[in-house]
Formats: sequence, structure tokens, C-alpha cells
Amino acid sequence: MATSDTLINTLFDGRYRIVRRLGRGGMADVYLAEDEELGRRVAIKILNERHAADEQFVERFRREATNAAGLSHPNIVSIYDRGEAEGTYYIAMEYLEGSTLKDILAQRGPLPVGDAIDFTRHILDALKVAHRKGIVHRDIKPHNVMCDADGRVKVTDFGIARAGASQMTEAGSIIGTAQYLSPEQARGGVVDARSDLYSVGIVLYELLTGTVPFTGDTSVEIAMKHLSTTPEPPSARRPDLPQALDQIVLRALAKDPDERYQTAEEMDAELARVAEGFPVSPETADAATQVLAGAGAIDTAATAIARAPTAITPRPAAPPAVIPPYRPPSRGYYYEEPPPRRRAVWPWIVVALLLLAAGAAVFLAWGKIQDQLNSNKAVAVPNVVGIKEILAVRKLREAGLTVTSGTGGNSSIRRVPSATVPVAIVIEQDPQAGDKVPKGKLVNLQVSAGAPEAVVPDVRGKTLTDAIETLAGRGLRASAMDVPSTKPPQTIVAQDPAPGTKVPTKTTVHINVSKGPEQAAVPNVVGQTYDAAAQQLQSQGFAIARTDQASNEQAGVVIAQNPVANSVSSKGAKVTLYVSKGPTAVQIPDVTGEDEATATAQLQGKDFVVQSRDRITSDSTEEGLVVEQRPGALSKVKPGSTVTLFIGRFQGTSSSTTASTTTSTTTTVP
Repeated sequence: MATSDTLINTLFDGRYRIVRRLGRGGMADVYLAEDEELGRRVAIKILNERHAADEQFVERFRREATNAAGLSHPNIVSIYDRGEAEGTYYIAMEYLEGSTLKDILAQRGPLPVGDAIDFTRHILDALKVAHRKGIVHRDIKPHNVMCDADGRVKVTDFGIARAGASQMTEAGSIIGTAQYLSPEQARGGVVDARSDLYSVGIVLYELLTGTVPFTGDTSVEIAMKHLSTTPEPPSARRPDLPQALDQIVLRALAKDPDERYQTAEEMDAELARVAEGFPVSPETADAATQVLAGAGAIDTAATAIARAPTAITPRPAAPPAVIPPYRPPSRGYYYEEPPPRRRAVWPWIVVALLLLAAGAAVFLAWGKIQDQLNSNKAVAVPNVVGIKEILAVRKLREAGLTVTSGTGGNSSIRRVPSATVPVAIVIEQDPQAGDKVPKGKLVNLQVSAGAPEAVVPDVRGKTLTDAIETLAGRGLRASAMDVPSTKPPQTIVAQDPAPGTKVPTKTTVHINVSKGPEQAAVPNVVGQTYDAAAQQLQSQGFAIARTDQASNEQAGVVIAQNPVANSVSSKGAKVTLYVSKGPTAVQIPDVTGEDEATATAQLQGKDFVVQSRDRITSDSTEEGLVVEQRPGALSKVKPGSTVTLFIGRFQGTSSSTTASTTTSTTTTVP
């Protein structure tokens, strides 16, 4: 049975009324159909006639139905029915009215960071379920991810999926799409769930930059790059990307599966952290560094591919053309006498040419008349509302109508923003469907340009309330996260996307809100030297101020601090240290009645300079004792002052004594 357009409007397998073709693949065609038993629309995938007798293709087709039917999740296309009918095999599945992720990329180019993360996380949600069931998809790519008008994302096409680890080859060829293959797939090795995560990394790379990391003229060339070429970070192609996304993509693209994310849950959790403004894990940062350093790359990639038992093989060369054996020209006959003379034929040739010319003129004239009649014949305008612009233009031109594209007034296609109709889908047409118009009539189309765009305003420095109001005024949403900062609390300190970026309305703008400086307890440094106290405070993030004061404490010692010890203050706040300049006045002890040596030692121990003088006394008990001191006892003087001691000298005879003066000098260090 030929799976061609002859199926349209027929009842397939006694149940499915075929409406129209949705797409055509290398293995099967997909149609929109009405399930007359359950009264719902389905997408029915029918194996091509040329593959219906090939057991390998039939097995892959059955495997797709079996694998997908066992998976139930909002991000996986549901399988309703499967079977064999009319000489082929089919799968009836959930019908999604929307576009593939590849179509969206083709229309819009690189996506906003938030949208790229969201699409990737939906894909990972689907893979979590498949991997828990032991199923490896093996062909994750934007072409196999559907997005409907409601924003639902669904993974489809489990045609080459396998349960558990498996060889990635079939019938001498690698299964999958070269640009999205993991290195182990490229060399025909054993694959597991981590191979799908490598493909997800390629998809995320393409969503962020609009291009895949590895390209080439042949599948073999691309496979060699998967094995041996270090990927360029996405930010090298799109400088506004944060470093955290570079690191996530690079870890997913590690050549060694052990260096990648080990589960879909792990990669999804990393993306969730980055979406909330947090850095990546140390494991991801280290893995990304290793990838950029070329870890795991195979220098002899061509050899590795050649050794693979069922690696990518080029299409076999066509057999050489069969050249017939050389045959010499016919020799003919020779007459011994000249041949008999024949009647001239040129008059007949002239007559024939005249008749041909007359016939050609009549034919051309008739053709012009027919063309004129056909050009004036009215045609019915086909309905193109709800289909893609490229298909609408083709359909109208096939009907003999005119659609012009260009700029300004030269185009009959007008693109208008729409929050409900997907991009590149026709919203309105003029003339209306079914109208009878002359051939060549110009048809005006109104095509969705997607959600209206807005320019992201600069909200840095605004308060949180003002920032939310400013973003809402542009049709944007705000997602706030508190972060420590020296800026006043509730002030916006950073935002993503950056100011001036054009994004669709309703896009979420992530903003960091200051919660003030980080708080810390002030340590106790009283009694320490100034240098030791300053070093301790600075190591904990505090600023230092110094005030010198007179004190009885040793010079250079901290005698007080503000804020006081163990109080809570902001990091970066100033702590004032009050430092002793040393004593300013000392009290002279009372040494009267002491012998000269004892008194001198006591005063010098207090850093005084001592002078001794003799004083004649008639009291023999005062001999050698201090009878007077100047300044007097308990007087307050500057440190290092001179104290004069008067030492009693008993004189009971008339002999005279010459007073001697002893000066003792000490150096006082303030």
C-alpha cells in the first residue's frame, strides 16, 4: 500500500479518517487523522511502503511504539494505538498543534537565556522518566522536540531508543543525527543514559547560540570532531552569556561519560541553581576546565572511527558504467559504375518547411488565445489561515494567485505581534477562503511575528518596588533574589537579561536585591598591641580607625574599642581602636627614713633619676638615712624626672664634711 496523498479523506484501518499530511520522514509519513471511534484528532505515523517489507525498519517501528507507549509523562508524546493494516504498520499518537524546536530556532535564532534553560529542563524531565524505565532515547535533537501553542514541550520519536546500554550501530551504520551524537555513538561504542545528556548539551548549545558546536561536510567529519575537537564555549559565539551556562554546557560535552552529568536529575538541578542566580557546583566548574583543556579528546579520531565495527560508512560508490566494446564504422558498398541519376528533392523540402512554419504560427496563436482565456478564468482562493507562511505562499501560488514578499509597501505579507498564535503562522487572509477571483490576484496575508517584544529597562539602583513596576510597564515579569551587598537594602544591584536587550513580553527578568552588608560579630582586641588587633579585625572584613590616648598602660596597647567586643556589625564597617600613648604623670614614692641604697633602688625602679646630697645631722640615728626628698613624697611628676635625696651625716666633732653629690641617671622609654 503506498503511503501517499491518496490516503487523504480515506478511512484507515476502519477507524482513522485521514485529513492531511503533517510531515514526511525517511522511515514513515505522519498524517493528521480523526479517530472516529473516540471522536478526537490524532497524529498517525505510517511506515513507508518501501520499508514495510524490511524487517529491520519494521522492528525499529515496533520498538518506537513499545518504548513510547510505556512512558507516561507531560513532556513525552502519548501513544494511543498501534497496529498493522493495509499492508503496512502504523502508530496513532497524541496530536500537537505547534512547531518543532528546530522550527523555532530557524524562525527566531538564539533564544533568551531563560527560555533556553526552560526548554532544556523540559527535555530533561522527559529523560528522567525514560532513563528510570531503562530506556535510552539515542536521538535527542531539536527536530524531536515539539512545542505547542500553549507552550507545552514534548519529546517524540523513540524510533531508535533501546532499553539499557547497547551498541549504537545498526546494519553497518550509526543510528542518530551526526551533529548531536555522543563520542561513544560516533565510534560505534556502547551507550547509556549519559549519551542522551551529551545530546542535551548540544541542544542547549544550539538554543543559546543558534549553531551546533561541531559541523562538517560529511557525517564522518562531524563524528571525528565529536571525538577529537575541544568545543568552543557558547559565550565565544554569544558574549552576553553567563559563565555558569558555559560551564554547564562544557561538562555535558565531556568526551569521557564519567566526566559528564551522571543523571538527568543532576543536570536539571544544576540548571535550576543557575536560573536562580547561584553559581555552578565545584564538580561542574572542574569538569568544564578539563574539557577546555582537551581532556578525553582522541588525537587519532579517524583511526578510532575506522576501528569501530559498525562506524559511519560512506555511501557505496556506484558500479562502473559498462562500456560497450569498440565497433568500427560500417564499410558500405562501392560501385564499379556511377549510380543512376535521381530526381531532385529540394523542392519538396521547401514545401515541407513552409507547411511547418504555417503550422507553428497557428499553434502559437492558439496558445496565446488559450493563455488569455485561462488568465481571465476565476479561481477559488484556498484557505491558508492557521498554516505556516511558507506553506501558505506555496499553496496560493499553486492555485495561480500572487503573493509578494519584500519590504514596506512592496510586500503583501504583513507580520503582526501575537501572544496567542505561534510565530510564522497565518492569522488572516484577504481575499477570504472560497472567494472566486481572477488568476494572478494579489493575496494579502497577516502572519504572526510571535509574542510582542519589549526592550529590557535598566532597573539597577532602583528599589525593588520601583523595579517591579518599571518591568511590569514593559510587559515583563520580575524574579527577585536577595544577595548581600554594600548597597542600601531593597536596592537592585544586578539584572539578567541586560538593559537594552529585546525579549518577548512576559519574559522573566531576574534581579538581585541588596539585603545590606553581611553581618558579623566584632572580636575583642582590648589588651592587644595595635598591630595585632588591626590584623585580626581586617582579616574578618572590618575597617580600622586609630585614636591615641594618654594612659597608664604601656604605649601601643589597645585600651578600648568601638563597637565593643561581641557586638554585631556589618562587614566593612569601621572599628575604632583607642591606643595608649603611655603614662603622662607618675607619683613619687615616700623613701624618707630609708637607707641611701634602698631609696635609690626604689626610685630608679620607677624610672626616676636620683641625686644624693649629704646633710649634717646631730642625731646619730639619722646617719646614712634619707632625711628629706625633693620633690616631696607622693608628688606627681613626669616619668623620668629627677628626685634629690638628702642623706643624714652625723657630726659629733668640729671636723667638717664636704658634701658629695651622687647622680644616678636612667633612660625611660615612653
